Amino acid sequence: MKYVRYEHQRRVSNGILDGETVREIQGGLFEGKAETGNRLDLRSVKLLWPCDPGKVLAVGLNYKSHLGNRPAPKNPEIFFKATSSLTEPEGAIVIPAGAQNVHFEGELVLVMGKKARRVSVSEAESCIFGYTCGNDVSERDWQKNDLQWWRAKGSDTFAPLGPAIAVGLDYRKSRLQTRLNGEVKQSQFLSDLIFDPATVVSFVSQYVTLLPGDVIYTGTPGTTSAMKAGDVVEVEIDGIGTLRNKVVGS
Repeated sequence: MKYVRYEHQRRVSNGILDGETVREIQGGLFEGKAETGNRLDLRSVKLLWPCDPGKVLAVGLNYKSHLGNRPAPKNPEIFFKATSSLTEPEGAIVIPAGAQNVHFEGELVLVMGKKARRVSVSEAESCIFGYTCGNDVSERDWQKNDLQWWRAKGSDTFAPLGPAIAVGLDYRKSRLQTRLNGEVKQSQFLSDLIFDPATVVSFVSQYVTLLPGDVIYTGTPGTTSAMKAGDVVEVEIDGIGTLRNKVVGS
């Protein structure tokens, strides 16, 4: 099952993505939802980021292929991204004034469906609603030289998310690909994650309570490279879909 959040005739709704058709639902995305019977052509709606998170977290250094010479962390390395950095599918990634080294980071993103506070790894699995695609856009010079990552990782438009939340997906069988202007730049099976989603959720929940709708970007594989205005970046995950964004100048 795939869920989307969309705008149609100035109204925001949730729906089930069924091929090229969106079946509207009412009620909460995480509980009490029911189909209304209204069906829309996917081409007639504007897809938004697929949930409305209260928190956006992310994991660093979560694939061996991304470590380089760095040792593997003992626990998931967590940081926050601003909720205002969220960007919808087909939305623009805006390079801020003064930014010289803005990179893509294709990632699997987990979406919380239940409250998680101090849960075990086995309990964490049932707290995850589903998975979507994300791009943890990062300004590498700011990331290296600023004391905090507030603008390197949290600038406006630096968190593309979508297009859909896949529920019931066995992510371990899926491959992530990131393409820049059609050229494959990252390609990795999600089974290669150092810390799997349940482990990440359990660890975070020992310190920060996770609520339905919160999202966690789970880390990027391999190497990344800089983007420039006019580029198109795509993050595709088997079983979820393709998150596509154009890069523009400020």
